[in-house]
Amino acid sequence: MPEVRLVGPAGEQVGIVRIEDALRLAQENDLDLVEVAPQARPPVCKLMDFGKYKYESAQKARESRRNQQLTVIKEQKLRPKIDQHDYETKKGHVSRFLAAGNKVKVTIMFRGREQSRPELGFRLLQKLADDVTELGFVESSPKQDGRNMIMVLAPHKNVKPKAKAETAPEA
Repeated sequence: MPEVRLVGPAGEQVGIVRIEDALRLAQENDLDLVEVAPQARPPVCKLMDFGKYKYESAQKARESRRNQQLTVIKEQKLRPKIDQHDYETKKGHVSRFLAAGNKVKVTIMFRGREQSRPELGFRLLQKLADDVTELGFVESSPKQDGRNMIMVLAPHKNVKPKAKAETAPEA
């Protein structure tokens, strides 16, 4: 005769009972008999309202999705021989992206003979990282990738992203 280990609706152990008795108990209490551990010997079954259980697990999943935030990676491209004013403009873009809570991938593109001087690009990336240190930190340090040198900056955890309505000037 097949037997199961039965767990009550409040989580209490009922004991090892025959399947027929477990089904009868479930019908008397107007609950469902759900097999929770089929590989155990004897299998473990629980008395529960399965519809309510499915609803509550769906609510938990929806709530956890609501609390997730999408990470956006913005990209900013530079050249090693960048003018000071152009650098300031690009730095402003990087600052704006970090303030909005986005990660920034900074790429330095080398052309021709510039490829033989990667230290110029490295110094430029270090300078940019130092200039925006109050808004973000270096998530991945500068790496040479073929003709490009790439560094990723991420916003600090404690900084709340500014909404678009807050950053727009009021008219």
